[in-house]
Amino acid sequence: MSQIKAAVCHEFGQPFTIQDIEIRSPIDSEVEVTLAACAICHSDISYADGIWGGSLPAVYGHEAAGTVTAVGPNTNGVNLGDKVVVTLIRSCGTCPSCASARPTNCEEGYDGDHGPIKTAEGGKLHQAMACGGFAEKVVVDASQVVTLPDGISMEAASLLACGVITGIGAVVNAAKVRPGQDVVVIGAGGVGLNAIQGAAIAGARRIVAVDMEPSKLDVAKEFGATDAVLASTEAPWREAKKLIGRGADAVLVTVGVAPVYDQAPRYLAKGGNIVMVGMPASGAASSYEAANFAAAGQGMIGSKMGDVVIKRDIPWIVDLYKQGRLKLDELISGTWSLEQINEAIEDTKTGAAKRNVIVF
Repeated sequence: MSQIKAAVCHEFGQPFTIQDIEIRSPIDSEVEVTLAACAICHSDISYADGIWGGSLPAVYGHEAAGTVTAVGPNTNGVNLGDKVVVTLIRSCGTCPSCASARPTNCEEGYDGDHGPIKTAEGGKLHQAMACGGFAEKVVVDASQVVTLPDGISMEAASLLACGVITGIGAVVNAAKVRPGQDVVVIGAGGVGLNAIQGAAIAGARRIVAVDMEPSKLDVAKEFGATDAVLASTEAPWREAKKLIGRGADAVLVTVGVAPVYDQAPRYLAKGGNIVMVGMPASGAASSYEAANFAAAGQGMIGSKMGDVVIKRDIPWIVDLYKQGRLKLDELISGTWSLEQINEAIEDTKTGAAKRNVIVF
């Protein structure tokens, strides 16, 4: 065991504590990654606020990038010195989901209470989301990392671990948007902006961004939205349909707010689909008239992490970035030290930041 610094959550809704923790060496097919950057995702904040429950104390953080500094005896395809993205997508490779190229739904469970980290005194410390990236190092399964080429910063690369693949993947893999179709993206935060980029890459005709904040709608247009609608208007779906000339073929809900899901069907064209990306708090419910969906041939699709296959999709996205067809650097609102993580989280909570990144 060696000691590293980490931001530890001891109580839901309370600031993290920066402290020394213990981390063991990689075993079996694991790798140790010394982190250069870890972005702050709203999911980390939601977990730390306790809206989905979970085990404490815990180390959150799951949008990370760094350098491989140790490998387990059965690790293949990852080498010492590799620059990698670290994701929460842990794949066994053999369950029905993994075997059918759906590793985001791997059926082999992971118990973060018995992972590679412990408190400095040797007590239980939960490795949240199989990652625990708010720390100087992580030990994860080799299935969770993707090797990076030269030409991308660690700060930009960290965004690929969740926000970017979730947004782009929701459009390309879940909604399967085709050239000429029309898309509505509800929520112009980090994931929403990447859904907008994904829709543009897929060749959508109209891409309508919907958000409560006018300033975020301005940013959405910089990332490829053709139109913008203020969600606080009386019936924003009417304005969206007017701009499109019809309903949308795909409506992507990227915010975790249950009432937004109540409204989402109103934006749809016949035959269109809602793609459910944002996750409301446990117990929050939305309601629909099933007959309306059946009569219009519409559907609802849940999308976890953009339904990505990371070793296929992340290299493709990096290539788009290197071609200048995808914005990554522009997503970074600010960089912060680990000791500043509580300030960075408060800044993220204001909704003004696209992505704040912890740098080591």
